[in-house]
Amino acid sequence: MFVHHRFGKLTASVALSLTVLVGAGSFMGNGSAQAASSTTVNYSKASQIIATGKRLMGVPYKYGAPTGTTRVFDCSSFTQYVFKQYGIQLPRSSRQQSAVGSYVSRNQLQPGDLVFFYSPIHHVAIYIGNGKLLHTYGGPGVTISDLNSGWWSSHYKTARRVL
Repeated sequence: MFVHHRFGKLTASVALSLTVLVGAGSFMGNGSAQAASSTTVNYSKASQIIATGKRLMGVPYKYGAPTGTTRVFDCSSFTQYVFKQYGIQLPRSSRQQSAVGSYVSRNQLQPGDLVFFYSPIHHVAIYIGNGKLLHTYGGPGVTISDLNSGWWSSHYKTARRVL
């Protein structure tokens, strides 16, 4: 009986110590759990943004398309519209959009990042992963292109993370 009583006190002490330790870590801003949580939220939001953009596949391209319409898009009205559905306000032009968020190097791209082309910047796309871009231009309208080949690869300029 003495052994059980002593073991029970030891167990309670260890449990209380762990509770205090874990609680203090959270209170003191131990960011690892918070960082993992916000990363998950960003991937989830990126997936939602990409899914919304993909539902607009084939919508015609029109330079200077009015903000807010879903009948036609230009590259920046497309990104502005899609991100706005998830509470992210982007400026109207691709050049203005290239100044928001934080810089991302090409080898660190993640789904949901904005990718910019030309110098000076005249085009924006959404990186969707696996070297693919979701954007709109010319004949295909809203489409998916390969970032790592041809014109898109040679005219890549920069990328920004807004999530």
